[in-house]
Amino acid sequence: MNIQDILADLGIQENNPGVMIGATAFGSGASIESHSPVDGKRIASLTTATAEDYERVMAAASEAFVEWRKWTAPQRGEVVRQYGEALRAKKESLGALVSYEMGKSYQEGLGEVQEMIDICDFAVGQSRQLYGLTMHSERPNHRMYEQYHPLGVVGIISAFNFPVAVWCWNTALAWIAGDVCVWKPSEKAPLCSLACQHIWNSVAEENNLPAGTSCVVNGDYSVGELMTADRRVPLVSATGSIRMGKLVAQAVAARLGRSLLELGGNNAIIITPEADLKMVIPATVFGAVGTCGQRCTSTRRLIIHSSIYEKVRDQLTQAYKQIRIGDPLDENNHVGPLIDTAAVAQYEAALRAVEEQGGEVLVSGGCLSGVGYESGCYVKPAIAEVTNDMDIVQHETFAPILYLMKYEHLNEAIAMQNGVVQGLSSAIMTNNIREAETFLSCAGSDCGIANVNIGTSGAEIGGAFGGEKETGGGRESGSDAWKAYMRRQTNTINYGSNLPLAQGIKFDL
Repeated sequence: MNIQDILADLGIQENNPGVMIGATAFGSGASIESHSPVDGKRIASLTTATAEDYERVMAAASEAFVEWRKWTAPQRGEVVRQYGEALRAKKESLGALVSYEMGKSYQEGLGEVQEMIDICDFAVGQSRQLYGLTMHSERPNHRMYEQYHPLGVVGIISAFNFPVAVWCWNTALAWIAGDVCVWKPSEKAPLCSLACQHIWNSVAEENNLPAGTSCVVNGDYSVGELMTADRRVPLVSATGSIRMGKLVAQAVAARLGRSLLELGGNNAIIITPEADLKMVIPATVFGAVGTCGQRCTSTRRLIIHSSIYEKVRDQLTQAYKQIRIGDPLDENNHVGPLIDTAAVAQYEAALRAVEEQGGEVLVSGGCLSGVGYESGCYVKPAIAEVTNDMDIVQHETFAPILYLMKYEHLNEAIAMQNGVVQGLSSAIMTNNIREAETFLSCAGSDCGIANVNIGTSGAEIGGAFGGEKETGGGRESGSDAWKAYMRRQTNTINYGSNLPLAQGIKFDL
């Protein structure tokens, strides 16, 4: 797989303007270079956005919204359908760029682009179902109903671990809602944003869309700060760490804007005595090591009943011996690199903390070196025996470290599962319907996602994605998540010849 051919197919040059208003590319800020964690090589560079560049983008986006909101929702849906088709044509190239720039396996890169295609398909159907409610009025000869209108400019701040899919989750729904989008990608995987915009531009040009319907502003956190403080951005959707999310929430709330937050996860699987271990092992291993443990839904904790603890532990230990680590573009490998050497340092610090806090490392980790590992970003997936109250276990480490712990009673396991500040994804492995239903009840998992007999990682487009507590409470993707990108309006129509007031109030002149 020739990376130069892939870049050329996606319109990526040696040096790229990192700010785009439709097909118009510019950027007068400092240059940043994208290096692949796969081999440490420089891929390309791009310029970042200055405050002046950002103002130019916002002016174009605000102008585009005035026109775009007048298109009917099915017309907007047709444009999104065409974008989905354009993504299908570029799926292999874009999936390979995601893999090479971010470090996830090629299959996962393809899967991420498929998520983009799936949300486009979902949004097309949703464009004909932006429904409201009709209500009976207490006043004679009156009718009441609710309808939804576009919000305006939607700001999207995305993370490196899903450098294209999460943007599309937001954008596809925002577009059919009548909004325009300004995207601030992660500076750790910036080229993916340019590739998505290039693919979009062909669709936009064919449909004579206003240029500001889709804009990209590459840069560091300061660009995000411009967006979160901007009253012209009624909704900021931000994906990232809890620390980042709190800063975004405070800035947006200070101006009484809306924020949609998808933050950290500290996800657990409960393994009961009635679990099918043939399902437990692959679900756990993929959840823990997929994307090198850098998914917000990665499995961090395994809560195992004491009666089967040793059996599960031993089978996992054997399974980890089969994991192949290396170039993620080689489909024989299961695990690629961490995003950068800073992530490696955090991984190593977490393993040290396990032992310092009284845990035991069962499958040792460590950084890999030598031929094929020149980037310094490859690590070995590790397993540690811990207790849930350890400080390191309470925090999310974005790396392939799996924590094992025991329980005796299901209520104890659920309390352990819920006993962290994050509330994204959770699962129980059991063939006992009572255990499954207890886990899904109001007294069960407190997460936004609760699964039975599948792992914590891997969500379908049809369901709303997001979590509770310090995960942020946001919902993206399917179900009725489209409502987050619109404003609700209540309408009352008097078709009579009199003016009765609500609540029977009398006001005679």
